[in-house]
Amino acid sequence: MYIVDGIAYAGEQTPEIKVKSVRALSDYKLWVRFSDNSQKIFDFKNLLEFPCYQPLKDNDLFNSVYVDFGIVVWNNGEIDVSPEKLYAEGVPVEDELTA
Repeated sequence: MYIVDGIAYAGEQTPEIKVKSVRALSDYKLWVRFSDNSQKIFDFKNLLEFPCYQPLKDNDLFNSVYVDFGIVVWNNGEIDVSPEKLYAEGVPVEDELTA
């Protein structure tokens, strides 16, 4: 249990994960560096079927990815994906040269 602002929560407190940097790779993949300095590759292809992400099928738009306040965004913030999803489902980068 832990307490934040006078509210008790069950479980262990986990540090907030934010994105420090992101780069679009080929085949709708993202290289992401997180606030804990870990690096992961996230395959975005499965998300492209959701209506909110379909505009990212345009390679130019997908490649325009950037970080805004620790969150990966596109199109002036109209499209985003949570750092937690990228962190949980990303594959750790073993060799920095692959990213």
